[in-house]
Amino acid sequence: MTFILTFAIALFVAIFATPLSMKLGRLWGAIDYPGGRRVHKTPVPRIGGIAIYVAFWVAVIFMGNWEREIWGLFFGSTIIMLVGVFDDIFDLRPIIKLLWQIVAAGLLLFFGFSMNQISLPFVGEPLNFAAIGLGWLGLVLVVIWIVGLVNTVNISDGLDGLAAGICFEAALLLCWSAFRINEFTEAHLTLALAGAALGFLFFNFHPARVFMGDSGSMFLGYIIGGISIMGLLKTATILGLVFPLLVLGMPLTDMTFAIIRRKVRGLSIAKADRGHLHHRLLDAGLSQRQAVLLLYGMSGCFGIAAVLGALGSWVLAAALLIADFGLLLIILMRRATLLSAMSRRHSK
Repeated sequence: MTFILTFAIALFVAIFATPLSMKLGRLWGAIDYPGGRRVHKTPVPRIGGIAIYVAFWVAVIFMGNWEREIWGLFFGSTIIMLVGVFDDIFDLRPIIKLLWQIVAAGLLLFFGFSMNQISLPFVGEPLNFAAIGLGWLGLVLVVIWIVGLVNTVNISDGLDGLAAGICFEAALLLCWSAFRINEFTEAHLTLALAGAALGFLFFNFHPARVFMGDSGSMFLGYIIGGISIMGLLKTATILGLVFPLLVLGMPLTDMTFAIIRRKVRGLSIAKADRGHLHHRLLDAGLSQRQAVLLLYGMSGCFGIAAVLGALGSWVLAAALLIADFGLLLIILMRRATLLSAMSRRHSK
């Protein structure tokens, strides 16, 4: 099947499935009500992740020729999506979600997923844990990697269209890198993910008519993590370990600062707060659309830096990363005077 067809199937299935997920959300009581940290003004159904899940796997089914690893992704992502649905309906405790995330990540080990061999930039030979008697470490890293990316995407789902847009960008960039190293199965998978995210985004961009909920954000993070292990971590180039991290550099930075911030304050790292990037942009006076578009741009800059590094343009990549991190620090350190001024000028 052609790559364009994979993308198109996922896109159109998501467009048709998302309204059905909205009806299910109302039927099952999976509704996100305004108040607290939430920035929306009206009740919104929040199990749109079901539509993303269906769109992705329908496209992959049409792709055919399922490998053993794809079966692992299917079973694991089904678990993670169902856990997300239960959380969207019943609000599971964070520790329960974490345990199920570990189960879903650990399931991949039985389908050949491993990080025994990791390629690092500027290192000629891949780092092989099995060769030095640390094969168990490669298995542990799989679980850490998957759970980490699941929560990275989950923590970015705070504004209308934010997580879906970032994952759409990430999927396209990962598709480019998969093509570059001739990993065509992974290219199909990333295009299916991009199509599903974009189709959902038609209903999720501000003002959102549906939220993806944990069922969607955890599913997206799980699939991105799994695909990167399938292909990108096996190549002995910058595209190995660093590329997936840079593609999700913006939400990863946000999550890292959130952990540090909560630890410094003596809070649980699972304790929600209003210190995330998107909250700070709103507090600075930006509208939801302005904040989301700015974060799209920042996320895209991380991805472009990864591409430039992969092409050998290290100076340009480093300059872009420094500028991007600088803006992130300005926002995260609450030095938002410039952003406030920009927002006021925009509103006139």
